[in-house]
Amino acid sequence: MTPCPILQPSPAAFRQAADILRAGGLVAFPTETVYGLGGDAENPRAVAAIFAAKGRPSFNPLIVHVADTAAAKRLVVFDARAEKLAAAFWPGPLTLVLPRRSACPVAELASAGLPSLAVRVPAGAVAHDLLKACGKPLAAPSANPSGRVSPTTAAHVAAGLGDKIALILDGGPCRVGVESTVVGLLDRTARLLRPGGLAADAIEALIGPLAPPTEELHSPGMLASHYAPGRPVRLDATAARPGEALIAFGPGAAEGANVVNLSASGDLEEAAAGLFAALHALDRPEFAAIAVMPIPERGLGRAINDRLRRAARR
Repeated sequence: MTPCPILQPSPAAFRQAADILRAGGLVAFPTETVYGLGGDAENPRAVAAIFAAKGRPSFNPLIVHVADTAAAKRLVVFDARAEKLAAAFWPGPLTLVLPRRSACPVAELASAGLPSLAVRVPAGAVAHDLLKACGKPLAAPSANPSGRVSPTTAAHVAAGLGDKIALILDGGPCRVGVESTVVGLLDRTARLLRPGGLAADAIEALIGPLAPPTEELHSPGMLASHYAPGRPVRLDATAARPGEALIAFGPGAAEGANVVNLSASGDLEEAAAGLFAALHALDRPEFAAIAVMPIPERGLGRAINDRLRRAARR
């Protein structure tokens, strides 16, 4: 693939970037922490493309970037602690993990099917102007191949992902240079989920002591049965048995009210984008179980199979 263009910030560059994002493409952009790999957080295919571009090994929750606190409140439920922290540190290198609103439009894949969502308002004119131009929340992990050093310049992004994304906005070196601090506010205990660009003692000065993460909050993808629906999940099925629903994959699969085909064309990005929605759709009392056809163990198929194996472990 041809390396993507690198553009200096300008009204025309922001319009081009916004058009790419609204069409489901990926744009790398600078924040005060590191460069982010941005995609439309409301578009499951765009979110799946982020995982594919990074080679991210599993569906870890992504941070969703928004233009301001009001935009964040449309996605998640704030409490008094979140209000204090947002007022003090946004825009800035702080991510808050809060309960998703029932009508939250962000793709479930961005939060790995969890009832929580990680949100932040980034500092820096480029990130702010891009979010305003796009008018969408942007899912944006660091813009580097999974496991590599996070990028703090446009050149770093181009070297790692330049052939996998549509555009890089060059805002110069990132001011902070390390990822945001992540704080979980899902119950009465505030937890430091990841140290980062905002000192923990500054946070504690406002809301009190931060507890360490629990296994669930620290690594939600590591719980053996975390993704389990209410119905039993049967893997490697060739067809649904009587009373079962079926998650299908590929051409020629059965059709019907009890069937969701993750991708009739065998597209693993499409399959990843629809996985959690399919599990929710078929998790109904009239079905005795959810049968799942085999998914190829390559690319995003590895992540899909990882989540399905966890769903089956109940």
